[in-house]
Amino acid sequence: MLVLARKVNESIIIGDEVEVFVVDIKGDQIKLGVKAPRSLSVHRAEVYQDIKNQNQKAAASTPKSLEGLGNLIRKKND
Repeated sequence: MLVLARKVNESIIIGDEVEVFVVDIKGDQIKLGVKAPRSLSVHRAEVYQDIKNQNQKAAASTPKSLEGLGNLIRKKND
């Protein structure tokens, strides 16, 4: 892990397209700004982990669990 010291309004560059700014520091909380292309997803770690877990659950769906969904759709269209 690389550890860098930065002050308010200072930044770091990641790769060629991502810049992370220190926006504010209050007590033990730091506000960061991230400048990145729209094509790149930027999430807090806990949000990213939740998305990853939900995707894994969706990928683990069995044909039997999807069969119930198909029945619901057919009933709605009737």
